[in-house]
Amino acid sequence: MNTKKNNIIFIGLLVLLAVCFVLNISLGSVKVPLEDIFNSLSGGQASKNSWQVIIWNYRLPKAITAILVGMGLSISGLLMQTLFRNPLAGPDVLGLSSGASLGVAFVILGSAFMPSFLSQFFLSSYGMVLSSIIGSSLVLLAVLVVSQKLRDTMAILIVGLMFGSFASAIIGVLSYFSSAEELQKFTFWALGSLGNQSWTNIFILATTTFIGLVLSAICIKPLNALLLGERYATSLGINYRKTRLLLIIATSILAGSITAFAGPIAFIGLAVPHIAKMIFQTSSHYILFWGTLLLGAITLLISDTVSQMPGSDFTLPINAITSIIGAPIVVYLLVRKRKFMI
Repeated sequence: MNTKKNNIIFIGLLVLLAVCFVLNISLGSVKVPLEDIFNSLSGGQASKNSWQVIIWNYRLPKAITAILVGMGLSISGLLMQTLFRNPLAGPDVLGLSSGASLGVAFVILGSAFMPSFLSQFFLSSYGMVLSSIIGSSLVLLAVLVVSQKLRDTMAILIVGLMFGSFASAIIGVLSYFSSAEELQKFTFWALGSLGNQSWTNIFILATTTFIGLVLSAICIKPLNALLLGERYATSLGINYRKTRLLLIIATSILAGSITAFAGPIAFIGLAVPHIAKMIFQTSSHYILFWGTLLLGAITLLISDTVSQMPGSDFTLPINAITSIIGAPIVVYLLVRKRKFMI
């Protein structure tokens, strides 16, 4: 393990994260000069009042959301790939995002069937997060139950896809009985978006992401043992059931809360952990955890900057950009599967 080399890479990633963060705030339909960004963020005022409003009311919240979403989804992907010992596992592939979407669909599309006091609670930020976490947790628990019966990792992935298809079917039924207004609201949410987040929403998202990341960090040592299988981990004194429960809770909190606010964002959880493995050339989670964390934030900041189409009034769905980045990586992994099996 080359500690000096890893330290240099981490410093490079931190610098790149800072650069991507500033560029994300600067670029868009209206270009804000870097000097004004630094003045505004340091407590001063931008040259124009409109730039000050753009920075604090729109671009800074969106950049922070991108960092939180990138970190949370990439770490949840790393946890799933290690737990299932499958390089193609991820929150979207295993149906977690679909489960979270189903939870949100019940809230948005099924609110008319709820008592008024329940619909008011679940349509709030706290209710959306709770319903999304419950949805992703139920799907993950179902996949885990099935995985105890199936030792074939590809079969487990197929089961995850089937749960995702089942959730999509339920969403289709709910859509059929929903009003045009409810359908429009759900459709825009499903496209995925990092913008239009209030500071209250960002605080909730930051809190849930922090809790999920802390639970994940607690599992770093057991994750290294799990690379060699359940029996090996148990022989080292690792409580497998407790570790698995922590991983379930952490992944559900991360995937559920992120999906509630940003919508289902594909490929980040699947692709970023493998980018980290290729860069650091190690399977140690003491390094991969922090590397994946930084790379997830960088990847989503870059994706969001591209989706803003600098100099244009158009904004592409974030899902389209992450799929363009992630899909080729997944194809590469399928071609080189043996090399990346964990």
